Amino acid sequence: MLVRPKYELAEVLRLQKNTWEEDIKNAWKQRTLYALMRCRTWEMGGHIDQCTHESCKRIHLSYNSCRNRHCPKCQGHLREKWIAKRNEDLLNTSYFHVVFTLPDVLNSIALTHPKELYNTLFETSWAVLKDFGYNPKFLGAKTGMIGVLHTWGQNLSLHPHLHCIVPGGGWSPKGKWKASKSKGKYLFPVKAMSKVFRAKFVASLVKKVEIKPEIRKQLFNKSWVVYAKQPFFGPQQVIEYLGRYTHKIAMSNHRIKSIENGKVTFSVKDYKQGGKKKDLSLDANEFIRRFSLHILPKAYTRIRHYGILASSTKKQYKIQIDAQIGKKKLKVKAEHKSLKGICPHCKQGKLMTLFQFDKRGPPPEWVERIAKSNKRKATL
Repeated sequence: MLVRPKYELAEVLRLQKNTWEEDIKNAWKQRTLYALMRCRTWEMGGHIDQCTHESCKRIHLSYNSCRNRHCPKCQGHLREKWIAKRNEDLLNTSYFHVVFTLPDVLNSIALTHPKELYNTLFETSWAVLKDFGYNPKFLGAKTGMIGVLHTWGQNLSLHPHLHCIVPGGGWSPKGKWKASKSKGKYLFPVKAMSKVFRAKFVASLVKKVEIKPEIRKQLFNKSWVVYAKQPFFGPQQVIEYLGRYTHKIAMSNHRIKSIENGKVTFSVKDYKQGGKKKDLSLDANEFIRRFSLHILPKAYTRIRHYGILASSTKKQYKIQIDAQIGKKKLKVKAEHKSLKGICPHCKQGKLMTLFQFDKRGPPPEWVERIAKSNKRKATL
């Protein structure tokens, strides 16, 4: 059972509204913060629903959601809907988890040219995996990738990295499924991938953005990180992973521990100490400034599919691959099933919308009707 968080990001935004309106000049970021601040409040308007279950018939007043992808309140339903679709796409094979991370010397470019930098991260990561996949020494087949962009670290600092899900095999030029040579132990050598990733990334980025000589020098003086996590040993594990990462945002409401004396305290994981949880306090204005670093450009796609998993060709490949290695039907666990549209009181009946209203609120007669209905139900 989900526990409602004691504090919310929206509360911080409301308390510091005058300050961030002045400090954050980017119109798109301002618009996003306004949406998050107003989500599920009277300013968004709302609707009145009634439970259809005979033993309940309770009437509910609900405010509309902002549906913004940066909002901590709006990701649950979107996540479950996305997972259900991916459930149909997964192949009956093991999957690998590879993470491509950019060095912090590129953070200044992330602030001024986010689209160019993040697009290059997607393109280069796929180019590296594709080339290693085609190499007969490693696989000799066309592989695929689902890339999920994350831009934050645990302390809300700028930390762009790409989580990649890669199937343990590929489609050979002869039209056959070819499994990974490592028998599920590893995909490609990460040290070799790191060097190729650095060279390809810098070569691609300099064509899009002007890079100062001193920054370029630093890029080649640093070791770039390509991290291969423990492989997934079946499609079900991939579903579990996707549920945690695809619609994750920089700060969830459950991580916020307190809002007082102009400071926000939130939990962080210290990966240098094995993921040990700690509390970090920031000035509220600094907290909002850091959060706004992770508001993506308008309409930017942060989840992308490539190769045999690409949206345009995945159905064609899946039919052929399933015919060779079999098809595995996955069951979505109970906690992955969305409760959207279900009565929050009885958990059985469906909600039927009776009336919709704007930010002026519901008419007085509806407020009175709701109060009478719920008072009557409480006495039954």
